[in-house]
Amino acid sequence: MTTEEVARNLVRFCKEGKYPEAYDLYADDAVSMEMEGMAFGNQITKGKANILEEFVQWQNNIQEMHGGSVGEPMVAGNHFVVPMTSDVTFKEGGRMQMEELCVYEVANGKIKKAQFFYEVPPQ
Repeated sequence: MTTEEVARNLVRFCKEGKYPEAYDLYADDAVSMEMEGMAFGNQITKGKANILEEFVQWQNNIQEMHGGSVGEPMVAGNHFVVPMTSDVTFKEGGRMQMEELCVYEVANGKIKKAQFFYEVPPQ
């Protein structure tokens, strides 16, 4: 798949709530990077299986999903960026509203790096 195809598929799967399919777009040795200081999860997670497991843990901590959005991708070479928002109440940590930029690097038709930029909420 081209970077454009990966980007469009990721956005479509996220909008449809098909997260296992979205994570199938990741390479087995992918790396995911969160902002420093984020209370939940690791700042750097290596490997598709570990990235998916961390997502499942995050999802299992959701008490109520109030809303969110997934924007359209912007592609440049082998990178793309997608703006996303979320409004979530967690079982632990309360309600959190976030705006983030999700930046992805693609190699050999798979996401090899995902990095997320957002304001870290006060703890």
